[in-house]
Amino acid sequence: MTDHDTLSQLEGKTYFVRTFGCQMNLHDSERVAGLLDSCGCLEVETPQEADIVVFMTCCVREAADVRLYGQCSSLKSLSSPPGGRRIVAVGGCIAQRDGRDLLCNLDNVDVVFGTHSIAHVAQLLAAAFEDESPHVRTRDQEKRAATDMPWSRRRTYHAWVPIMTGCNNFCSYCIVPYVRGRERSRPADEVIDEVVGLARSGVREVTLLGQNVNSYGRDSAGRPRFAKLLREVADTGIERIRFTSSHPKDLLPETIEAMADLPAVMPQLHLAVQSGSSRILSLMNRRYSRESYLELIDRVRQRMPEIALSTDIIVGFPGESEDDFEETLSLVRSVRFSQAFTFIYSRRQGTPAAQIEDSTPRDVVLDRYNRLLRVVEQGALENNERDLGRTVPVLIEGSSKKNPDMLQGKSPKNQTVHAPVPDTADARRFVGSILDVTIKRARTWYLTGSVVGEPH
Repeated sequence: MTDHDTLSQLEGKTYFVRTFGCQMNLHDSERVAGLLDSCGCLEVETPQEADIVVFMTCCVREAADVRLYGQCSSLKSLSSPPGGRRIVAVGGCIAQRDGRDLLCNLDNVDVVFGTHSIAHVAQLLAAAFEDESPHVRTRDQEKRAATDMPWSRRRTYHAWVPIMTGCNNFCSYCIVPYVRGRERSRPADEVIDEVVGLARSGVREVTLLGQNVNSYGRDSAGRPRFAKLLREVADTGIERIRFTSSHPKDLLPETIEAMADLPAVMPQLHLAVQSGSSRILSLMNRRYSRESYLELIDRVRQRMPEIALSTDIIVGFPGESEDDFEETLSLVRSVRFSQAFTFIYSRRQGTPAAQIEDSTPRDVVLDRYNRLLRVVEQGALENNERDLGRTVPVLIEGSSKKNPDMLQGKSPKNQTVHAPVPDTADARRFVGSILDVTIKRARTWYLTGSVVGEPH
């Protein structure tokens, strides 16, 4: 089918994209939306209005599979769109993992496309409209990368910038290397050109994306070059730089130095620990110990005393004892994370950890999870309380969902900050502005204050 045929099949169709999972999935969804926009499609707010419904999926935890199956099934009860037929497409990690097998379990899915095949979404959708049969594409490699596609950003002031795809770490619980493939770094000049263009278009903040950004360049240069890339991105003049995710074993001293040296790099670091027990970390194949992680945290804080640290923690990994869990609690108390994403272990078929037998009762795992939450929340509150009375520059994202007269944005440390709209003005006019906010109240997951001065 020619490009012209593709456009003629899709032009005027409405679409809706729902995203599950990580920031990489969010960016992939922006690429899908951009491609459909370029084909003359129109985005709508609900699946009911859509001729095309796209689910961008994550398979890191079992809950994502359950959500996908439930939401696909719920579409069956919707009335047909004005065009007469609704195409349902599943993309992302579940699609890459299951491929054509998805069609056996979800009989209303028309298109399945994997993590490497996003650039072919338009052709697959057009073919499904043409012959009314399922179309599947889940190749391990494609000539055209998703980064070559147009994209539709949801926020004019912020952009995701992928610097690499894939992962070489093979943590024993993680399915990502199997569905995202091996590490592949984008050329540095391509990344820099993209950031330059974004800055010129009014973007104020970029988040550099990768399954392990600290490995950037190792596949092409023989050793990581992330610190060098950080400095080059900062040289573009972009105002704020963030990045995710970082593997502790690859956070090199030169990266810590670059973070400390560059004002544009925000004082915030996500460094997944997963467990505080060296024994469990070994079973997870994380390739660092409790002691080396804590030493790394000390080095980071010596150079950046005010940095906000966030992490990921898994509770209930097979074989986790009470002593192992107590080590996790003590590490969390010691580090005092500003934020922690906590998860109960989810068995993923195809990973080494799925073969480990575990007899720990579910209620014991749930009790540990709740105990961990209380320690995490206490640390987060204490960190926020340290900012009481300070004035922080907040990048405004819009108004609070609960109160349209309350602005909401992010501090340099990635804290959510609320402040009343100055002079009862329309909150929308401040979106993308940076406002100085004096912090007057600290809560576990947010700060509240008042705006001082003018936007900058």
